[in-house]
Amino acid sequence: MIDVLFSHIEEKVALTDADKEKITSYFIPKRLRKRQYLLQEGDVCKHLAFVAKGLLRTYNIDEKGDEHMSIFGMEGWWVSDFNSFLSGEEAVFNIDAIEDTELLLLSRSDYEALTLAVPVMDRYYRILYQNSLVTKERRLMSSITYTAEEKYVKLSESNPELIKRVPQNLIASYLGIAPETLSRIKKNLAKKK
Repeated sequence: MIDVLFSHIEEKVALTDADKEKITSYFIPKRLRKRQYLLQEGDVCKHLAFVAKGLLRTYNIDEKGDEHMSIFGMEGWWVSDFNSFLSGEEAVFNIDAIEDTELLLLSRSDYEALTLAVPVMDRYYRILYQNSLVTKERRLMSSITYTAEEKYVKLSESNPELIKRVPQNLIASYLGIAPETLSRIKKNLAKKK
């Protein structure tokens, strides 16, 4: 599992063998079965979770009981309720496994200690946060400016693996459209081919 993390880190910053040894000591491996929760709304998020294998979803449930997907976390992605992780406030998101999943968990205190013990990790996390902010801005613009079909096409082009692995009702929720609308879009796109 840790090799997946090292590969991800080394896409952004260089690590020495000594760095790798230190990094390993801060992470706790965890396995989730399909549909098992990592975090439930109302709890405090105590860990950042790196997905080494599998697939998670982050979502909230509105007062009508409808689920609203925030993000999906596949191999190489970090998942958490970041506000809850940093502030200690109650989480507003649920995080559960869509597939059997293997994670590496990092607690708040270990996160702080890791960035001090291995300074290059501070740069790594800064790069991640910058990329996350850009992604969220693009998603916001997409939700405002694109049609439902354009949103689906862009998602399927940018992340075809996600489209294959995630149930269509969850893709529809992520795009902010009804499952029936997604079915209609897929039929229309198939006719165009």
